[in-house]
Formats: sequence, structure tokens, C-alpha cells
Amino acid sequence: MSWGTELWDQFDNLEKHTQWGIDILEKYIKFVKERTEIELSYAKQLRNLSKKYQPKKNSKEEEEYRYTACKAFLSTLNEMNDYAGQHEVVSENLTSQILAGLARYVQELKQERKSHFHDGRKAQQHIETCWKQLESSKRRFERDCKEADRAQQYFEKMDADINVTKADVEKARQQAQVRHQMAEDSKADYSSILQKFNHEQREYYHTHIPHIFQKIQEMEERRIVRLGESMKTYAEVDRQVIPIIGKCLDGIVKAAECIDEKTDSQLVIEAYKSGFEPPGDIEFEDYTQPMKRTVSENSLSNSRGEGKAEPKFGGKPKGKLWPFIKKNKSPKQQKEPLSHRFNEFMTSKPKIHCFRSLKRGGAAPEDFSNLPPEQRRKKLQQKVDELNREIQKEMDQREAITKMKDVYLKNPQMGDPASLDHKLTEVIQNIDKLRLEAQKFEAWLAEVEGRLPARGEQRRQSGLYDAQPAPAVNNCAQARESPDGSYTEEQSQESEVKVLATDFDDEFDDEEPLPAIGTCKALYTFDGQNEGTISVVEGETLYVIEEDKGDGWTRIRRNEDEEGYVPTSYVEVYLDKNAKGAKTYI
Repeated sequence: MSWGTELWDQFDNLEKHTQWGIDILEKYIKFVKERTEIELSYAKQLRNLSKKYQPKKNSKEEEEYRYTACKAFLSTLNEMNDYAGQHEVVSENLTSQILAGLARYVQELKQERKSHFHDGRKAQQHIETCWKQLESSKRRFERDCKEADRAQQYFEKMDADINVTKADVEKARQQAQVRHQMAEDSKADYSSILQKFNHEQREYYHTHIPHIFQKIQEMEERRIVRLGESMKTYAEVDRQVIPIIGKCLDGIVKAAECIDEKTDSQLVIEAYKSGFEPPGDIEFEDYTQPMKRTVSENSLSNSRGEGKAEPKFGGKPKGKLWPFIKKNKSPKQQKEPLSHRFNEFMTSKPKIHCFRSLKRGGAAPEDFSNLPPEQRRKKLQQKVDELNREIQKEMDQREAITKMKDVYLKNPQMGDPASLDHKLTEVIQNIDKLRLEAQKFEAWLAEVEGRLPARGEQRRQSGLYDAQPAPAVNNCAQARESPDGSYTEEQSQESEVKVLATDFDDEFDDEEPLPAIGTCKALYTFDGQNEGTISVVEGETLYVIEEDKGDGWTRIRRNEDEEGYVPTSYVEVYLDKNAKGAKTYI
């Protein structure tokens, strides 16, 4: 199978076909180039997508990635970043292994094709020239033959005519002979040229054209082979990254399998557990029995015959107090005549911290005493760990400076050992300061861990007081409430505590009411039965005076005398952006 023998007369068609082959090759190059651009664009979009959903540093989102589900999502983002990298590798390999080589090959192919068809046209022009020479000699031979024939006929006519002179006949005879000789010469020339043309034609159709067409065929076959090899390389480039892409997908699957719903549930407990115990049962208070207790300005009743404590603070049942809750004001409450004595008692002892004075946006206490016990323990533990890391860092720095000083002592030419004394002293001072700080927080941590329910009975209102060194105050605090929440103290002690509690509430009530920072609408009905809560009806609009501190409760006010806490999920809050202390949500 040879184009030279089979397609000897298809020069123009072969020229068109080879040009079409080059166009196909250029089209494939364009296809691969666009594929590389798509791979780069896809990789860029994947990287941007992964970056978009990465947690921001030092933000609330970063804390959310403690949960196993969020960790799995973060692993997915990282694997997608690696996945994008493999698409970039595909683009680079397609460019280096296919595009660069094919672009050079196309230029070489065009030059080779041009050379072959130039040789073909040159051979074609030569055979056409030979053909024209043959045609010219043939026409001249034909013309000379005709002229010789006419001259012979004229001679015969003159020779037959008796009236023509002998001289004219001789002249005609000689003319006929000349014409006949010219015809013979043209015949010989035509024969020679014909033989030459036939030789050139045989060479053209059996030697030159087959040789040229064979080269063109080989060129075209090389083009086809090169295109096939490029397609194989195209597939291999993708195949090479499949194992790595498979590892990325396996990493996503492995991360998904590491999701543990129980662990996440435990993390939720650790994040939001307050450490308080649920409120105890509220005792039944029988108001049908007449009050037999009398109060004078100089003494308190010593009656202990009643089976339950007297209702206090405006007649509300006394359950366990909620933390950081302001009591509803009661305009009917009368101050005890002996209150001034307990005012003196209060001023003679360390003041009780009022947590209502911790306004929103203010600086939190260093010991995190404004937080529930469990949350406070976590914060203190984090602080202790942070200080220990800083101490270790400073100790490593001290060790490095000490080693450097030893080097300077052994090799004075490297530096002055005395130049490191100041830095070493500074580092030692920093270590001492950090250790003192760590000891302080460890003491607070030990105190909190001693109050948690796992270590002993937990009081919900214990957060309202600092440690009191005076025995009198401790006795008061212990005698105010029994384990079931009722007041069962001796007569004199009961009276003392009553007056103390009254003045303690007066200290709260004397403060200015908190300003409203917005409004809220009740989404559901809430029956506030516990101390410090307030009942709301679905659809009711109230004022917000404190936002949710993270414990799930929002402080609201209905009017001047009615305020308390409701679950944050029960209300829809609308904060006033111009209110002092209000946060702006975007």
C-alpha cells in the first residue's frame, strides 16, 4: 500500500488532506490548552472555596472546631485544598508533556510538508515542459508533412502540363524535394523528442512522484502516530494523579468516620455546664393560719413552734436563688427597726460583692467569679495551662541564654558573657512573676474544684460571696438556709439574718435600675416559677435590660416593679444600636 502507486494522479487531493491533518493537530493542541486553563481555574476555585470556609483565627468559629463534626469538615477543606493541587499538577503536566512538544512538532511538520510538495510541483512542471516540447515538435512535423505533400502535388501537376516549360517543372521538382527533406527532419526531431518525453514521463510517474508521495505518506503517518501518543499521554497525566486524589477522598472518608456524636455531646456539656444544682421543691405555705409572730423595736420573737419558716421578701416562696438575679422590688416591704445595727455590722466586715454592678461590656473579674462554677473552673484551668506554657517558654529561653553564656566563657572571641547577664536576669524575673501568677490562679482553681458538686454540696447562691474570714458571717451564711431550702434557725439568729437580708436587698434596691437596651417579643408562653424568673405570654412585648451572657437566659422588664430572667430561646430580641452597651450585629 503506497500513495505513490495508488494515488499517482491525486496530487491536489493529497495536498488538501495533509493540510487537513495539520489542522486536526492544531485543533487538538487548542483543546489541550483549554483543558489546562480549565484545570487551573477549577483548582483556583477549589482553593478559594476551601479558604472561604476555613475558620478565622482568634474568632468564635475557631472554638467551634473542637467538635468532631467540625474537625471532619476542616479535614475535608484541607483535603479539598490538596485535591485542587492535583488539578494544578494535571495542568502543568499537560503543558509540559503535550503542548510544548506538539507546538514544535507542528512547525516542523509544516516545513516538511512544504518541502515535499515543492519537490512535487517542480517535477510536475518539468513533465509539463517536456509535454509542451513534444506538442510543438509534433505540430511542426505535421505542418512540414502537409507542405511536402502540397509541393509534391504541385510538381506532378506541372509535370503533366504540356504547356509548362521545362524550367518551371524543374523548379517545382526541386521545391518538392526541399519540402520533403524538411518533413523528414521534423519527423526525426519529433521522434527524438517523443522518446525523451516518454522517458521523462516514466521517470515522473514511476520514480519521482512515488518517491515524493511516499515521503508525504510517511510524514502523515508520523503525524497520526504522534497524535495517538499525545492522547495516551493525556490519559496518563490524569491517571498519575488518581492515586493521590483517591488518598484525598480516603482522607475525607476517614475524617467522616472519626465523627463521634457522644464526644460532641460531652463537649456541649463541658462548654455550657454551669455547675449549679437544680432548685429544690418549694414548700407549701399555709396562709390560712394566723401569723402569731410579733415584732418589736427592741427584741425579736423567740417562737419556734411553727413547723415552717416565715415567708420573706414580699411573701414569695424561698427557693434556691438563681445566680446574678436582682430581686423584684416590693413597695410594701417595711424595714426592720434594727436595720441600722446590721448596717454597722455590714460596714465592719468585708463588703459582699454585688454582681449587678458588673455592667455589660465592663472588665470581667480576674478570678472569673462572674461565671458559673463549672465555666469558671474551665476558664481558670485554661489560664493555668496558658501560664504554664509561658513559664516553660521562658525556662527554655533561660536555658538557651545559659548555654550561650557558657560558650562565650569558653570562647571569649565569640562574645562578651557579661552582655547576657541583663537578659538572663530579666528572664528569671519573668519566670518568678509567671509562677506567682500561676500559683494565684491554681489557688482559685483549687477553691472552685472544692465547691463543685462532685466534691461536695453545691450552693447555687455561693457565687454572690467571696470567702469571708470572720466566723460571724460564716455562721450567718450557714444558718440562713437548710438543705431543703427552708429557714430553721434559732429565734435570735433568725431575726438577725432577716434584718441582714433586708439590708442586703436594700443595698441592691438603692442602685439605679438598669437602662433598657432594646425590646423583645415573646415567642412562647413561659411560666416563671423559680426565684428571679418572670412569666411571659406569647406575643407580649417587653424591655431588654441585659443580653444573654452565654448561660441561655436574658433579663427583661415589664414595668418598674416587674423584671426577671426568661430563656433566650423563648424571646426574639431587638437591640437598640444607640443604647449604651448594646452590641451591633451584622
